[in-house]
Amino acid sequence: MTASMVSVCTSASKAATRGTGPARAAGPFTYPSFASYVRARQPVLLRTARSLTANPSDAEDLLQTALTKTYVAWDRIEDHRALDGYVRRALLNTRTSQWRKRKVDEFACDELPEPDAAPAGDPAEQQVLRDAMWRAITKLPTRQRAMVVLRYYEDLSEAQTAEVLGVSIGTVKSAVSRALGKLRDDPELTPVR
Repeated sequence: MTASMVSVCTSASKAATRGTGPARAAGPFTYPSFASYVRARQPVLLRTARSLTANPSDAEDLLQTALTKTYVAWDRIEDHRALDGYVRRALLNTRTSQWRKRKVDEFACDELPEPDAAPAGDPAEQQVLRDAMWRAITKLPTRQRAMVVLRYYEDLSEAQTAEVLGVSIGTVKSAVSRALGKLRDDPELTPVR
């Protein structure tokens, strides 16, 4: 059980103990069976909550709200074998209520706001830049060239590059840093900048 679940369960317990009746005794968990249920089923119920909302934080909040509702109704739930269904229904109802309450800001307008088209560069200039970059890269030592190509042209992570070349991640970092320094200082690339 996560710390956030414990705080919600404790908050729900305090809210429930304000009521009257013999079932509402003081303590952090009036219903020990509820605490053990949450401990056992929380990962499964959290997956259900995550399927209802895209944001993981919202899913945790949604589950906490549903568990609070379940806790408050704990003594009224007759069949504790069907608790998952009860909590799932609370999750769905809570999410539906949240969705209905959200404010949608849509305004009708006469003209659609179109983004300004980015000016397309001259294809010849782009080719000159690519050629200059490849010439500068071929001037690098073989090992640095391989690391630059894997990191920036093949889009591999530092760890993946290190694995492919059989070196440490630190070696990749330092070699790529030196290679980029050489590329920055390359006179053929200076006019391009």
